Amino acid sequence: DCPREGKPTKVRTLQPGYDSMETLMMIQHRMLATAAVTLLTGLLTLGIHADPETDEESIHRLLDDFHAAAAAADKQRYLDHFADNGVFMGTDDWERWPLDDFRQYVAQRFEGGVGWSYRSEDRYVAFADGNTTAWFDEIMVSERWGRFRGTGVLVRQGDEWKIAHYSLTILIPNESFAPISELATSGFEARASSAPDSGS
Repeated sequence: DCPREGKPTKVRTLQPGYDSMETLMMIQHRMLATAAVTLLTGLLTLGIHADPETDEESIHRLLDDFHAAAAAADKQRYLDHFADNGVFMGTDDWERWPLDDFRQYVAQRFEGGVGWSYRSEDRYVAFADGNTTAWFDEIMVSERWGRFRGTGVLVRQGDEWKIAHYSLTILIPNESFAPISELATSGFEARASSAPDSGS
């Protein structure tokens, strides 16, 4: 039928190759989604690191699990938190344990299914530029032995943080230092006097 005189004719203008405006909008949305995925993939490919807050959360989880593994006498889980060249420093003056030596000690110590239990009460974490090295200090509490300070260094290996150095020291109240210092000094002197004479 011809349109009536005086009444404007409705003209539908379609993008060539499309049946409707809805189809055109759907194609545009798909194009935007594809562009977003491409951009995200590109950012991931560049290897953008997590921000320091995320790294700090990872380190807190690592150290919490490190102590939990010791309490559970879980040898493999505990030692897996160390870097290959890791070192553990104990409370005695001779206790500098490279990982190979420490591995043997831990195997013997955990053999009966009993480890050691220290609870982290307070912890601080800091990072070097580039977020590939971090260090921490924490107050550790043992129900049996009292209060200690743990300090250490962590290194990033791939997507994981590993303990390169952990040092455990006993905390002494300042007002109790003099008698404890005397006790420790006498203990070291007694040890030295009972040691075989290297010159004989």
